[in-house]
Amino acid sequence: MTNNAEGAGRITYGARTNAGQMAGAALMTALLAVCSQIAVPLPLVPINLALLAVYLCALVLEGRWALISVGLYLLMGTVGLPVFAGFRGGPAALFGATGGYLLGYLFAAAVIVPLVPWADTLWRRALICALGLLACYVPGTLWLMLMTGKPLPQVLPLAVYPFLPGDALKIAMAASLAPRLRAAMSRLR
Repeated sequence: MTNNAEGAGRITYGARTNAGQMAGAALMTALLAVCSQIAVPLPLVPINLALLAVYLCALVLEGRWALISVGLYLLMGTVGLPVFAGFRGGPAALFGATGGYLLGYLFAAAVIVPLVPWADTLWRRALICALGLLACYVPGTLWLMLMTGKPLPQVLPLAVYPFLPGDALKIAMAASLAPRLRAAMSRLR
């Protein structure tokens, strides 16, 4: 593990082996699948801990490995493995009402990853996770509007506002847990 500003505490294993990075990505993919099942069902979009896992993945893994991990989760669900909330899987889940939020996980990770070198404090980590949340909400909400035919003022109370307190808690958890998780994963190599 590096402690310099360029590495921002990310796990690095050297160029000669990617085994540790692959193992880390696999662990984070599994964490994402498990966190997706810890859910409170609601009519259109369930509340779950998947975004917490996305934040941790993006904060802990090296850039491409974070994106690979989230992408693998989406691929697993798309081919039918029951990894999405409510043990759903298959193309219908990805292209259903919550599909935009599922794809938003990848956008969230893509927004967070390049900002991690700047995330050297709790508040900065929380801020970049909040930007990641926005990157998830925008495609998810637009997709839900398209799927339901409802305008933005009708979709926000159903798919955004009820989730904001829980999302704030997930952001706080990720911002505080990421350095500990990074240290724990660095001992696994």
